[in-house]
Amino acid sequence: MKNILTELSPKEIWAHFEDICKVPRPSKKENQIIEFLLNFGKANNLETKRDEIGNVLIKKPATPGKEKLKTIVLQSHMDMVCEKNTSTLHDFEKDPIIPWIDNGWVKAKGTTLGADDGIGMAAEMALLTSTDIEHGPIECLFTVDEETGLSGAFALQPGFFEGNILLNLDSEDEGEIFIGCAGGIDTIANLSFTEEPVPTNHFALRIDVKGLLGGHSGDEINKGRGNSNKILNRFLWQINKKYGIRIADFNGGNLRNAIPREAYAIITIPSKFKENVRVDFNIYTADMEHVWEIYEPKLKISLESIENPPFVMGKMTSDNLMNAIYACPHGVFSMSSRMPGMVETSNNLASVKMIDGNKIEITTSQRSDLDSEKYNIAQMVGSVFTLAGAQIEHSDGYPGWSPNPNSEILTIAVNSYKKLFGKEPVVRSIHAGLECGLFLEKYPNMDMVSFGPTLRDVHSPDERINIETVEKFWNHLVDVIQNIPEN
Repeated sequence: MKNILTELSPKEIWAHFEDICKVPRPSKKENQIIEFLLNFGKANNLETKRDEIGNVLIKKPATPGKEKLKTIVLQSHMDMVCEKNTSTLHDFEKDPIIPWIDNGWVKAKGTTLGADDGIGMAAEMALLTSTDIEHGPIECLFTVDEETGLSGAFALQPGFFEGNILLNLDSEDEGEIFIGCAGGIDTIANLSFTEEPVPTNHFALRIDVKGLLGGHSGDEINKGRGNSNKILNRFLWQINKKYGIRIADFNGGNLRNAIPREAYAIITIPSKFKENVRVDFNIYTADMEHVWEIYEPKLKISLESIENPPFVMGKMTSDNLMNAIYACPHGVFSMSSRMPGMVETSNNLASVKMIDGNKIEITTSQRSDLDSEKYNIAQMVGSVFTLAGAQIEHSDGYPGWSPNPNSEILTIAVNSYKKLFGKEPVVRSIHAGLECGLFLEKYPNMDMVSFGPTLRDVHSPDERINIETVEKFWNHLVDVIQNIPEN
């Protein structure tokens, strides 16, 4: 694969990022990137170790004369969200990510780019290989499975690293410094169904919803984006009420932390209503194009006649599924009263899948910066699907990160930013989840901030990173490290 990013500045970051793009690293399947990091540490004669779950720590001693400075921990996660367009042929377990440059941004060819959080990894590697940056003792922590379960942070043991200052490099808005984040929990509903023959005099249709922006269910949940599962189900619910449909398949969304971009359903409907349904479909698509013309201009809904499926699900289950998806909340549930402009609580109706054992699995993800409200929205979602006859399972969840406005490292980071760029950075919490809350459970005296360059549409094939902000991020990171005080 031809290197195209090494001409960008700063070269030390982009070269490492391009190397990272060549290594497959899906969540829970990080063996190749773990080996890559271990070999990197060994090749650079740096103390390197991994723990049982796969977290990697690479240490770099202080430059001469800086041995008395406090040890600083730099942290990023090594896994990436694996999303692609349906027309893209890509095996995330084998194929490299193909980056390309487009008008000031780096993107990928039809897939997620993995700048979340490959760019944080690249920054750590650039510091580890630098020869002209003065710094105190550095520990670079690379965690596994941040995107699907925070498993690496959960399994992190006290004593794996020594520093009490941590820079999390997993934020996506240059010029903003984060000092807190939401906690989260997942709610999964399993609805059992029986297979029944297609009713006599029924014909089959496939309805697709495509072209939505999708994105991160924390960062983008307040941007008014459409949910493919909700848009599809709304039409199914309407025509079911009028004509009585049967569902053979419903498949929408993929990942719990990505707003679903695509969905399809295979249904059957009495043949006598064939023309009525097409008229209803034309009216519905016109309505949706008007509703979503600002936020989702590329929305496309299609309908086609197909061969009858081998079976449909039972009528009661079919109705319960449509009612539950319609009733399930999605999006912002409440805004914060403590930090104006920030989402407090939200829900993502992430995916609807038919799975083995004649079950429909509905995955949802709840976030809140208040623990009580996190559990409240999870119980609300669970109740909706309980009424539909589903079995409900809640994950263990993960804690939020409570802001500390008196943080020493925050003062250093803010002063550094003002000195470099002549303006105040924004200091705030983020609705997305970060690993910092879990670090505090294991290292209660840890002083932390999070910052990074500008990324957009992460967790979708439109993911991109702004080139100009990478240089600002790098300069800020280096300056912060050079202003760490002595013990």
